[in-house]
Amino acid sequence: MTMINAFDQSGADRLPTEDRELIARREKALGPAYRLFYEEPLHIIRGEGVWLWDKQGRRYLDAYNNVASMGHCHPRVVQAIAAQSAVLNTHTRYLHDSIVTYAERLLATMPDALGHMMFACTGSEANDLALRIARRVTGRQGVIITRLAYHGVTESVSELSPSLGDFVPRTSRVRLIDAPDGLRVSPTEQGAKLADDLAQAIAEMRADGIEPAAFLVDTIFSSDGLYPDPAGFLQPAVDLIRSEGGLFIADEVQPGFGRTGDKFWGFQRHDLVPDMVTMGKPMGNGFPLSGVAMRPELVQEFGTRARYFNTFGGNPVAAAAGMAVLDVIREENLQENSLSTGAFIKNGLEAIARNHPAIAQVRGAGLFLAVECVSDTATNAPDAALATFVVNYLRRNGVLISASGPGANILKIRPPLVIREAEAQILLDTLDDAFTAHHTSTEG
Repeated sequence: MTMINAFDQSGADRLPTEDRELIARREKALGPAYRLFYEEPLHIIRGEGVWLWDKQGRRYLDAYNNVASMGHCHPRVVQAIAAQSAVLNTHTRYLHDSIVTYAERLLATMPDALGHMMFACTGSEANDLALRIARRVTGRQGVIITRLAYHGVTESVSELSPSLGDFVPRTSRVRLIDAPDGLRVSPTEQGAKLADDLAQAIAEMRADGIEPAAFLVDTIFSSDGLYPDPAGFLQPAVDLIRSEGGLFIADEVQPGFGRTGDKFWGFQRHDLVPDMVTMGKPMGNGFPLSGVAMRPELVQEFGTRARYFNTFGGNPVAAAAGMAVLDVIREENLQENSLSTGAFIKNGLEAIARNHPAIAQVRGAGLFLAVECVSDTATNAPDAALATFVVNYLRRNGVLISASGPGANILKIRPPLVIREAEAQILLDTLDDAFTAHHTSTEG
């Protein structure tokens, strides 16, 4: 994904000596491909709920983490993992009821047409499996994605992740289209434009002798800058890909499991039934777990002619973690909290925006919100420098967020679903201070 300050550790010299030494050891042992957040990288040693602690004992409000979606080290999930680990953990070629029960519970949250679950360990693996099935069942190769999408890091899906950068190669069987743009396209035009762009991509693909197998999207377009509204705008594009013989794959790694508040899955906001749904990250609250839900007829030939086996995908410990997550969402009313606390944060962000003209737009659904920073409100020119300032100001003042989008100017706010209003107010107050501090520094 486009991660702000992933390459910039200009403040590392202000870190304690032991942290600077650890960075040097890390670079020597892990090589140059890994990245750290922030100008002053964080050395985190403990987490609980929405809080993280560094080695000096300082506490940080985590307003960014979608992996520990139930909160860091949620005791219910930790206990489920530990208890199952102490009894049995093995692969799925033995009978074990946990994977079946978990699959049934997941499918019960989805439309009836999605009748099978297959499990893996990462979202990358889930998208890789969905592509294998889509290409097999359609007999085609082409995939259309959005221009700054992120769908994983395996060789086959990294070409479907342009947000990884231009260095990652992409073959002619992949076409990019613009994501909906809440600043430059009106809500009523978003659906029509997306479908028009998809039609053009299919035509260009066919001009190269390639037929479309699938349209794959993150249903809230998080890496492209977060465009969740208006509900329903995805329908024309989905209708089009199906009329052209392709499948619609909904990547729910970001919007799934109640994050949008109003629905359990992001595709439900558009009143859609995908052909396949991929999921990961929050499924196990940090335990490696992912999956693909699908229409049974899609996997019939694939499943009978090609074995599917994933040593760790859906193992008893993974299933225990996954079921604990579903329990926590229900028992702690986290989907409802996402809706109410998300609305509280969004209202607060809109109030901040009224006092700071550099904020062009606030958008979001539930506990996934975006703040667009611009240098010129007339042209909406992206202001990456402002976004960088805000992100690092917050880090220095105990709050963690990030930024993304094609201009690296969109603040990405995505706290664990357990955040409450008192904690959200800390986020809002610190954000307001950050914009005020930046205005003061530029005026001075």
